[in-house]
Amino acid sequence: PVCRFPCDPTECRSPIKSFVSVLNSLALKCPVADCGEEVRLGEYPNHAKNHKEKRMLHAYSPINKGGRPRQHLLSLTRRAQKHRLRYLKLQVKAFADKEENGDVKSVCLTLFLLALRAGNEHRQADELEALMQGHGSGLKPAVCLAIRVSTFLSCSQYHKMYKTVKATTGKQIFQPLHALRSAEKTLLPGYYSFEWEPPLPQVSTNTEVGIIDGTCGWSHCVDEYPMETISRRFRYDVAIVSTLKDLEDNILEGLKCQNIDEYFGGPFTVVIKESCDGMGDVSEKHGCGPPVPEKAVRYSFTIMTISVENENGEKVNVFEELKPNSELCCKPLCLMLADESDHETMTAILGPLVAEREAMKSSDLILEIGDLPRSFKFIFRGTGYDEKLVRELEGLEASGSMYVCTLCDATRSNASQNLTLHSITRSHEENLERYEVWRTNPYQETAEELRDRVKGVAAKAFIETQPSIDALHCDIGNATEFYKLFQDEIGELHKNPSPSKEERKRWQAMLDKHFREKINLKPIMRLNGNFARKLMTKETVEAVCELIPSEERREILRELMHLYVLMKPVWRSTFPLKECPDLVCQYSFNSQRFAELLYTKFKYR
Repeated sequence: PVCRFPCDPTECRSPIKSFVSVLNSLALKCPVADCGEEVRLGEYPNHAKNHKEKRMLHAYSPINKGGRPRQHLLSLTRRAQKHRLRYLKLQVKAFADKEENGDVKSVCLTLFLLALRAGNEHRQADELEALMQGHGSGLKPAVCLAIRVSTFLSCSQYHKMYKTVKATTGKQIFQPLHALRSAEKTLLPGYYSFEWEPPLPQVSTNTEVGIIDGTCGWSHCVDEYPMETISRRFRYDVAIVSTLKDLEDNILEGLKCQNIDEYFGGPFTVVIKESCDGMGDVSEKHGCGPPVPEKAVRYSFTIMTISVENENGEKVNVFEELKPNSELCCKPLCLMLADESDHETMTAILGPLVAEREAMKSSDLILEIGDLPRSFKFIFRGTGYDEKLVRELEGLEASGSMYVCTLCDATRSNASQNLTLHSITRSHEENLERYEVWRTNPYQETAEELRDRVKGVAAKAFIETQPSIDALHCDIGNATEFYKLFQDEIGELHKNPSPSKEERKRWQAMLDKHFREKINLKPIMRLNGNFARKLMTKETVEAVCELIPSEERREILRELMHLYVLMKPVWRSTFPLKECPDLVCQYSFNSQRFAELLYTKFKYR
């Protein structure tokens, strides 16, 4: 060190170990300010390295020169947090790109998880871990949407509940409104793509069609008729596709249960029940909305069965709706503010819908089910209509007509004379033919002769309905008749065929009072389904028999009600052949005996 003569490294030799050991054990005093620690020469490089690291650390730390005190990271605004952590963010991103294929989120979550575990925050760490695995404590958006719909919460009410729960619990149990809207898009028609073979005539090939105006599909000349209505609907095929996608899991499960290849492409035969009814008074109590009728009509459909042919050529069901009358499977198709008695408005709004339905009958739907394109054929059954609407849609005279039946051509007098020998003779095609006769009058007949020829057809049938009677109105019709029959039996009308109005009122008052006391059945102005079901029981007949003086008439009434109770399950049950096969077999005999009793013992009716 003193001579500073230049030496080549090859000319230098390492000293012997004993000399190096003595040299390294020499004590040195650290020259760094504020240190002064005595360190052995061998350990001095590590000691100096620590000083260097501390210098680097302090070089990057901001020096508070007496201004505002440095705020904690969590108390900063989001923008300030981003600014403070910008270098750390770049380092984490570089690490994620290098080690984890750019998954910054997983790296950050794992870091947070390890920090929580290190601080013994195990409960919070468990919740975070559950969230990372996709099953956190929060509800799914679709579940939140179902809760909002079923509890009738408006958007603002739901948002208020969401904020309250989040603030109270500190957790996001309910999902925000934007998540619900995203979930709703997948549930509403117009989300899934499909095609028709051959393409539907006069129907757009665009599948992303949501809620449309009810009069879509008509040419502009229809505006000549002033329609004071607001209506909204889905396109029929788009709505059916959405419903089939809802049943995707059921279809795949059904194929497995029937031992049919899961890659089976079709055709699947889908039976659809169509329904339509008025929704009564929907007027605003205090409002100044548009001048539309204060009544609404709802047209809907239900997928009843989906069937395929197995290897033996037999038709087997891969899906069957177990509760076909439930509102859960009844899919809305069209909603209109209109009166169901307004034939012109009903025709104008349901016309395009009927045209789509007719087009679908002769085409095959190609839709992806289970990631495979499969073909579907459709059969439509218009059975969800009450008598009033059947008469409206099939162009028949209203219910006060002498042609009492929507299934056959019987008049009131024919029906009262012949209670047993009936058959279903009316059909949609026949009603259309009769309307043409009514319209053209080819035989130049008088109005009465023409009416007799067309058997009560007075307008053009525009929707095909299946000849049927809905169970509710079957109950109501029978109960209405029996309610009058009970009154007549109390007054012994079979002995006194021409009573005064006062006597009839007295019999009714007597019956109502007795019902109220004995079976807690209160009289009502207009007979409804609940009253009808309670009236048509053996318990009710026993109560009525207490007011009837003749034992013979009591027995007849008991037998009549016994037959009715045996027949009722056949039209009330969902699957009569499965639920009450014996009663189905006995039905013909029971109905004829029932008719015979009415005709012979109650001729005065």
